Amino acid sequence: MGSKWFTGGVVAAPRGRIQFDFILNGIRYRPSIRRPPSEANLRRARERLESIKHQIRLGTFSFEEEFPDYRMLHRLTGTSKARMCSDVFDAYLAHCESRLRRDDMAAATVRSYRKILDCVWRPKIGHLIFSQVRYSRLVAIADGHRWSKKTYNNTISVLKRAFEFGYRDRPFHENPAVNLRCARLRKSDRPKVDPFCMHDAEALIAAIHRDWGEAQGNYDEFRFFTGLRPSEQIALVLTDLDLVNGVISINKARVFGVDRCKTKTGDDRRVQLCPRALSVLRRHLRLRERLEAAGKIDHDHVFFLETGESFRNLHHPQVRWRKTLQSLKLRYRRPYTARQTSVSWNLMAGKNALWVAKQHGHSIATMLRAYAAWAEGATEVDVEAIKRSMNDEGPPVATNLAADLPVAEVIHALCMLTPVPVGISRPSNNPLPFKEKFQQLKLERSWLGWKDYSALRASPLRGRPPGANATGCSKRVATTSD
Repeated sequence: MGSKWFTGGVVAAPRGRIQFDFILNGIRYRPSIRRPPSEANLRRARERLESIKHQIRLGTFSFEEEFPDYRMLHRLTGTSKARMCSDVFDAYLAHCESRLRRDDMAAATVRSYRKILDCVWRPKIGHLIFSQVRYSRLVAIADGHRWSKKTYNNTISVLKRAFEFGYRDRPFHENPAVNLRCARLRKSDRPKVDPFCMHDAEALIAAIHRDWGEAQGNYDEFRFFTGLRPSEQIALVLTDLDLVNGVISINKARVFGVDRCKTKTGDDRRVQLCPRALSVLRRHLRLRERLEAAGKIDHDHVFFLETGESFRNLHHPQVRWRKTLQSLKLRYRRPYTARQTSVSWNLMAGKNALWVAKQHGHSIATMLRAYAAWAEGATEVDVEAIKRSMNDEGPPVATNLAADLPVAEVIHALCMLTPVPVGISRPSNNPLPFKEKFQQLKLERSWLGWKDYSALRASPLRGRPPGANATGCSKRVATTSD
């Protein structure tokens, strides 16, 4: 083939190829490219070799970009090492971490990106050379999973972002991930708003109080009547409360145990509490004072576990919600439905849509698209039940229909608690004369007479001393309220 000096480091190779000869990091390499060894192509190859040597001297040479088909590419080391997909993923995640430190990206976003790349894409293509990944390989991996449309779109989106980041060093090369298409989400694919009716909500609230105690019960009852996002509620601190004016400030969130100085939408807001929510909050603060006096609370968060520890994440309330809801034989709905229920109740009660949107941190478009149709089907009885519960701030009634009492005993208890007008005698113990009262209460569709779970412990209707556990309810917590 002649000497290297005579050929200029470029020679014709068999099977229609041109071979280069140069030294990189003290190692001699002789890669080749598929080009007919004509005089013109050899002249261009010599010019290309001079450019390669200049890049080597500057330290900017990339073996992977110049010779992507080199068969020994995976054995390269040092600065000439081929960049694998795992290297690109690591660099992209490091970039996301730096954005997180600048408060330019949410911690939950970085966490989800890392989970998708590490669990889905890295095991499949992490060992491949980045520049050699093809579109067909990526789409085959994505189509091999039985994902929902939303999960598919999230997984594809993260990969496209990582590849776009990796190809910024190679702007003139084709990015195979660009052609990946997300699934089209139709209106029917979006989750339907499925709020609780007042009857079921009161039943669930009472059961959570009964099963898990006052701290957990207050937490769930409060979000039904305020509509706070879960991440916003567990981040509430004492300085956010204005009990005099009945207002709370929402300006922070706690996501996966990480505190953020802003909400999901980035907008701060002040939420006006209805009488029911204000009553729950005051009752909860009295519980907090008792636990703080006992030395169980050393933080300034409003909501906490029964041990006094603040909520670091949403795992515990979600597990308890699921178990209690399943025990009631009601249709399962995720805890976030409490927020949707609050929005629906306010609209059904005739509140202004702009005010409701501002209270809950929604846009007007969301109000009209997601909730208007459901609120239009509200009956007069439903609206009255909602208004009655939202405005309820009176003293607790010493009965609880969430307990396993016979219907006749419950109705009798309600009638005995109701003041009797002058000239009307109190009914006897026979439950039959109260049929008319029962029908009236049934039509109202409200949770008949449940006001405060703790008053049930002190009620003589239970037939046992206050604080005693109910038969068959091993998780019931015996507490008393002020």
